[in-house]
Amino acid sequence: MATTDETYDFRTPQPTKPTNMKLIAGPCVIENPELLDTVATELVRLNKLYGLDIIFKASFDKANRTSLKSYRGPGLEKGLQMLADVKARHGLKILTDIHETYQAAPVSQVADVLQIPAFLCRQTDLLVAAAKTGKVINIKKAQFLSGQDMRYPVEKALQSGATEVWLTERGNCFGYNNLVVDFRNIPEMLRFTPTVIMDCTHSVQRPGAGNGFTGGDRQFIPAMALAAKAFGATGYFFEIHPNPSVALSDGTNMLPLAQFESVVKSLLS
Repeated sequence: MATTDETYDFRTPQPTKPTNMKLIAGPCVIENPELLDTVATELVRLNKLYGLDIIFKASFDKANRTSLKSYRGPGLEKGLQMLADVKARHGLKILTDIHETYQAAPVSQVADVLQIPAFLCRQTDLLVAAAKTGKVINIKKAQFLSGQDMRYPVEKALQSGATEVWLTERGNCFGYNNLVVDFRNIPEMLRFTPTVIMDCTHSVQRPGAGNGFTGGDRQFIPAMALAAKAFGATGYFFEIHPNPSVALSDGTNMLPLAQFESVVKSLLS
């Protein structure tokens, strides 16, 4: 790995200004309309109270669940309708994942941000299809890639017509059933795009460590956010749920909805 001054900028990252900070939050997967409405109502309250513009996140399909028996979501058609209802009722911007090229066009009719899952961040056709929609693209860094490697997914998207590309750090594989976050990836990725988001919840996962389900250590979520802030992150991603213990996906690494405001306040201070 090169370490010359010509390659790297060693200036200390500046903390994100609250007015420029991007926040993404919502349940991991669409479970039912009532859950979406509960979470969206709280996001609207926080937006008004703190002058924010939190983007609502939920997946219509979790295509990479550990087990075939795991809940995946309501699917494309029903899921998009529920997300459209959230947008119309609460006035929130929407972010959701796409896993296949054919999903890009219909999802872009509802979502403001198309998210490329970490395992798929090098899938050229998927990046090209997302770019052609004209929507903002959020590419999650794969668990097997470095921050430097993310230059190439960004280039694929920009060269295919995307006008705004975000990158999201979510940790790297560290042996079996564990992730570790190298926070140096954040300033590295800021070299390729002005928006680098810290996924504060997926980064505390323990993949496959729950007997057919993904485990996690949610107690570290607030610290992950503050560490990312120190390294210059420009946004933060949280999966939140009123009762993570009964969530249908990723419950062990989700932040309880009641605790979300305190974490937001810590990032604004």
